[in-house]
Amino acid sequence: MSVPKMKTHRGAAARFGVTKNGKLVRRHAKLNHLLSKKTSAQKRRLGRKSVISAGDTRLVRRMLGR
Repeated sequence: MSVPKMKTHRGAAARFGVTKNGKLVRRHAKLNHLLSKKTSAQKRRLGRKSVISAGDTRLVRRMLGR
């Protein structure tokens, strides 16, 4: 008897992505509201994707079923 497949955590699938090289990427926080007080440079930087920290990769990979 085999172990059943793990289901993808849909909340994690909506928040994280995987690059061609297998790196996990995420969005930055603090870009939803109160934007008028933030500088253009800050908003531009927050708009870019970021690589997930090394300590979280194992957990996120497991949630994504990879």
